[in-house]
Amino acid sequence: MRALRPYHAWMRDRLHALVLRIFRRLPMYARRWLVRAIAPKYTVGAICLIERADGRILLVRQSYRGEWGIPGGLVKRREDIALAAVREVFEEVGLRIELLGEPAVVVAPHPQRVDVVFRARLVDDADARLARPSSPEIVEVGWFRQDELPKLQRETAQSLVTLARSARAPQAPTLATDRTIADRFGD
Repeated sequence: MRALRPYHAWMRDRLHALVLRIFRRLPMYARRWLVRAIAPKYTVGAICLIERADGRILLVRQSYRGEWGIPGGLVKRREDIALAAVREVFEEVGLRIELLGEPAVVVAPHPQRVDVVFRARLVDDADARLARPSSPEIVEVGWFRQDELPKLQRETAQSLVTLARSARAPQAPTLATDRTIADRFGD
């Protein structure tokens, strides 16, 4: 014989079912508004690990942080995440890049931040010498060998670990194959 459920559990389940039936009848815009009103709020960032042909990676030092990080920033409302990554790199260090493979995602629950981490390469490897701070928030840029990294921001270190783990999975081809993304923020 099945044990009887407590009355409060039965009533909670019935109330939940009723709320879902009402929710289903709402227009889509009202459902979206309700979900956004009660869901936790997170910021979303797009950041890029840019690697030169010789294996060195680009790091930046921000004016408001002491440690080194990788270029990137917040995604604008309704902005495509890949476009945001390319835009942020161009705005911060003046380089044109193409994105490689599928991004990795890092969720940080306490600062309520989601970082989408892309691998990238320069559109033209000769442009590596042109890397420079192009934004007031960037005070220094540098290309570092992976076995000689400076002190990294915690978020950057976590992103590198996540990318290393995802590198073991099969990678997709280049994302920016039609160059429209790169051309949009270049010459």
